[in-house]
Amino acid sequence: MTDKVNFPPISATPVKVLFVCLGNICRSPAAEGVFRHLVEQKGLEHHYVIDSAGTYGGHAGDLPDQRMRVHAIRRGYNLTHRSRRITSGEIEDWDVIVAMDKNNIYALQSLCATVEETRKIVPMAAFLRCHPHNDYVPDPYYEGSQGFELVLDLLEDACEGLLDYIENSILES
Repeated sequence: MTDKVNFPPISATPVKVLFVCLGNICRSPAAEGVFRHLVEQKGLEHHYVIDSAGTYGGHAGDLPDQRMRVHAIRRGYNLTHRSRRITSGEIEDWDVIVAMDKNNIYALQSLCATVEETRKIVPMAAFLRCHPHNDYVPDPYYEGSQGFELVLDLLEDACEGLLDYIENSILES
């Protein structure tokens, strides 16, 4: 699916990657944790700046949802991020902004001042390899354990695809 990705070429490090969902308490902090783990496993932590944010600020300052933290820790991810809302002024600071669903993409696009800024926004599902039929990462907030496990499955798959895509972009430049 990465043929649908159209963000500007990345040639310099550190690469600044921001993950975004609605409240920044389930999907995006989990994506941040999974991606950070992959980057550290490959010894690339000095090549990346990784963060997450939400398009809604009602959970600002909160830790990720307890259920997500429980499921994540079982897989080796310690989610300690504090929720925050993305601002329009910070869009230009990121190389890649990864949105969990279309509503997040639309909300992010409304914050963009230029066409170049909108090109930085990509759907997380564009990097799925093992789950090609998913076109977004669903919000597990109102789901049971299976919802959180599905989200982590999708994020592990997509984060690997994203990291490979970025690393290949850097190598090609």
